Amino acid sequence: MMQPKHFLWKVDGKVGSITLDRPERKNPLTFESYAELRDLFVSLQKNNEIKTVVISGAGGNFCSGGDVHEIIGPLTRMQMPELLAFTRMTGDVVKAMRHCPQPVIAAVEGVCAGAGAILAMACDLRYAAPSAKVAFLFVRVGLAGCDMGACALLPRLIGQGRASELLYTGRSMSADEGLAWGFFNGVADSCLDKAMATARELAAGPTAAHAMTKRMLHQEWNAGVDEAIEMEAQAQAILMQNGDFRRAYEAFAAKRKPVFEGN
Repeated sequence: MMQPKHFLWKVDGKVGSITLDRPERKNPLTFESYAELRDLFVSLQKNNEIKTVVISGAGGNFCSGGDVHEIIGPLTRMQMPELLAFTRMTGDVVKAMRHCPQPVIAAVEGVCAGAGAILAMACDLRYAAPSAKVAFLFVRVGLAGCDMGACALLPRLIGQGRASELLYTGRSMSADEGLAWGFFNGVADSCLDKAMATARELAAGPTAAHAMTKRMLHQEWNAGVDEAIEMEAQAQAILMQNGDFRRAYEAFAAKRKPVFEGN
């Protein structure tokens, strides 16, 4: 595995953890950290040892978005080819997060703004601290809300009307509001502990099945119901040949808890 230079990466058993680590600036992203996030998630597509990933921020905040001086300033001086290369690279971070087989879990404290809100949105599960405030701030800098897939992903999480309001106004969504709207899966004083516990639980489960669930959740957005049912029939038939399916049956028959091996 690569060892990134612009955020912290740690592996504990089957769980990988990303910590955005510029707490003095509320963990903003730079050109380099975007590229390293993209490359890390691409590499996870071929990693059979890591089963889940947790993303958090240091110092009580998740991520304040693109660094004003290191990203936004330089962007104002670029021409279209450079600008498009940048926006495609940031979009590739989300694509890589969605295409890696591991469930990705966000632990969101404090500021979660702009591209930071996108990172949280692109995760499979999100847990918030009561302090969390999520804001899609693009309108505040004169840009559209359609950034890194927000207009596709956010309405599916919280509904078209609610997503429209957040993307048009750039206002903050509180932890309780995010929970009520379905953006957050839970609110806990120690959201990182909750995220890590969930990650360990999923990593101990039938991880090939989790990977298939993630793939189907992604692919079926573009499928009709009949097509989706056929896709799921094929997916389940594949997994019924897996050892974990047999292990679960044998454990049930023996009245014991199954031990999954991810194959």
